[in-house]
Amino acid sequence: MSARYHCARRAMLAATVALAALASALISTADRSPAAPARAAAAPPPRPLFGPAAGTRPACAAPGAGRAACLALLDTDAAGRPVTRSATQPAGASRMQPYLAADLQAAYKLPSTLLGARQTIAIIDAYDDPNAEQDLAAYRDANGLPPCNAGFPCFGKVDQRGGTGYPQPDPGWAVEISLDLDMASAACPNCQLLLVEADDNNDLSLALAVDTAVKLGANVVSNSYGALEYGTELADLSAHFAHPGTTIVASSGDAGFGWVQVPAALPGVVAVGGTTLYRDGSARGWSELAWSGTGSAQSGSGSGCSAYAPKPSWQRDRLCDKRTVADVAAVADPATPVAVYDSYDYPGWITVGGTSAAAPLVAGVYALAGNAGAIAPAPYLYGHSRYLFDVTSGSTGSCGGGYLCAAVRGYDGPTGLGTPNGTGAF
Repeated sequence: MSARYHCARRAMLAATVALAALASALISTADRSPAAPARAAAAPPPRPLFGPAAGTRPACAAPGAGRAACLALLDTDAAGRPVTRSATQPAGASRMQPYLAADLQAAYKLPSTLLGARQTIAIIDAYDDPNAEQDLAAYRDANGLPPCNAGFPCFGKVDQRGGTGYPQPDPGWAVEISLDLDMASAACPNCQLLLVEADDNNDLSLALAVDTAVKLGANVVSNSYGALEYGTELADLSAHFAHPGTTIVASSGDAGFGWVQVPAALPGVVAVGGTTLYRDGSARGWSELAWSGTGSAQSGSGSGCSAYAPKPSWQRDRLCDKRTVADVAAVADPATPVAVYDSYDYPGWITVGGTSAAAPLVAGVYALAGNAGAIAPAPYLYGHSRYLFDVTSGSTGSCGGGYLCAAVRGYDGPTGLGTPNGTGAF
């Protein structure tokens, strides 16, 4: 990677005055890599709104019996087409510019340039993304992250059995794959990435892909999909999502309060909810709300009581007799989206939200901490919540104003214990 990109990255980390310089650098090097989206030049309002003709749509079909849906939400225009961003395109009065890697590192105080070596993050998704490696390279190049090349072979791809018999491609799941790889890279640039592609979106296929990831040495496994809970979920899935020495995280879902999904609800999983993340004048420089969705495509961070999973010993909230979702959270609101590069049936730079963004980002924070083999991930999180940013505003539905759907001081359903503040809780 050129010194020019390294300089741009240092400028992004050093001061917000370098935003224009980054955009200029990306434009001038367009012959070498796709132009990165422009960054926001001003703080958004506390609750950014879509324009009247804009909205979101899920990248994948809705979950069915025994089948999972990816949880990526595409930012769309009035015709339902994905919104693209470039270094020369302004955000407009009502739409946020997407966050780049440096934004996420700054918001969550991640020492991303220093840690993560020898840690492997496995990304579990269904179907194949034929362009996964080249799209990841474009994202990392534009964001000033180390390239995955012969000198740093940080990307690998296998099928659910660990081989190269990749499943059929799927454009919706390809968006999910790009989102997951990009967010894990943003949080932990020095980590190894292993993409494990399940044969299809059947619950068991995805569960077997998790087993393969663990067998191949993954330290952290990220699952950005969800299926409806069902009566035999524990017997069918629990063993596949409980591997001592490996941290397993899963998105809590995008359907708001009362729609608990698997694998997030399983006892061996760290369930990751979502927030609205925006810049402000606080000492941190950022604030967050529980993500409350708008429109028909989604209704916010998944939260509530599991119907079947037992209460873990480390979870002590009072209103759920069984497992409560979520445990922790990160940015997910499509109104404060992240930038993703996906060229498989898509135009390149797109803007994406959903708890699918939050789970791989949190997976990257676990990998940064490097403790997966030495701790029980969820109990450790609950014992070190003082190292998280507590989210105390926003709600994801109607539950009488209680903590299961509203962000409150301490633990709550939509955001769990809070969002990353460095790696101390991980």
